[in-house]
Amino acid sequence: MNSENMQPQQRESDGNTGNNPATRIPVVDFSGWKSTREERMKVAHEIVSACRNVGFANIINHGIPPERLAEAFAWSKQFFDLTQQQKLQAPHPDGSSIHRGYSWPGLEKVSQSMGDTEMSELAKKLREITDYKESYDMGSDQDSNQPNVWIPDDTLPGFRSFMIKFYWECFRVASDILRAISIGIGLEDEDQLLKLHSGHNNQLRLLHYPPLPAATLENEQYARMPAHTDWSSITLLFQDDCGGLEVENIKRPGEFIPATPIKSAIVMNVGDLLQRWSNDNLRSTSHRVTMPPLTDRLDGPNRMVRERYSIPYFIAPDPTSVIECLPTCTSARNPPKYLPISQGEYNRIRAMMHYPNKAAEAGSGEAY
Repeated sequence: MNSENMQPQQRESDGNTGNNPATRIPVVDFSGWKSTREERMKVAHEIVSACRNVGFANIINHGIPPERLAEAFAWSKQFFDLTQQQKLQAPHPDGSSIHRGYSWPGLEKVSQSMGDTEMSELAKKLREITDYKESYDMGSDQDSNQPNVWIPDDTLPGFRSFMIKFYWECFRVASDILRAISIGIGLEDEDQLLKLHSGHNNQLRLLHYPPLPAATLENEQYARMPAHTDWSSITLLFQDDCGGLEVENIKRPGEFIPATPIKSAIVMNVGDLLQRWSNDNLRSTSHRVTMPPLTDRLDGPNRMVRERYSIPYFIAPDPTSVIECLPTCTSARNPPKYLPISQGEYNRIRAMMHYPNKAAEAGSGEAY
């Protein structure tokens, strides 16, 4: 497929929003990882510093070619350009236990809440504001706990084969990032974290935020993506040039920093599990998607917020992996802050608040 002119054109930027280091998302040049020991250590220390101070880093020269990213965005656009009936050939399964297939606007509700009762009063309250986005989730075809729900090949020929290859290409890069983090926090075995991540429990997500009137965001009739942390070990994000992703300032809670798009860069962030492993040494920072700095505005009351595409890749340990404080992240003066928990149990608790039961009954497409 020819994708040359289909990737959203991204703004050139240094990703900074001022001279104060507290308002910057660091840029890490990953090209040195394949170089000398000294260069590898430099990369490792830069990534860990970003994870400690911000929880996010812009990673450049990561090894995924720009043309591959262009093709991934092109496939994403082709999928979301399908009719609602076609996209619902791969519907998200009912309930919160499986995160695969197509989610229409209003099905998923992102929140930071954790609970043991699905659709509790809190969950119902959160759902009063619709998350106006649609997504398509996929993973390893060898993951029996999270079976894929593929769009039929005759509906979108070539989509499945590309996404499988892209999934594993992203994991190759993620593996090196996990190695760099392991070295940066002082682990003797650079594969210590990677050994708990086979790659089969990861999640690749295509996200599309349709255009909508600016007033609906301003008056909180709709949201794009409310503030939350990720359930993963780390997340890799590719974004178009729209903007709107914001990261909470660790030094000033409640203040958010724009994650200005950098062409072909990975936005890498720490997830909850890595924060637990590191005993809060590395920070799983709250982030959100809101009104972008640049909008397509029409005359009169119909000011329209432009559409946005992004592709997050969530790296999670295998479900039976136990997340407990790493020995290099604790001491007599800094005892473990968290009890051990398996990935499967933590994922179950976080997932409960995101999806309702009887999901298929909600799929009328009325949010369009």
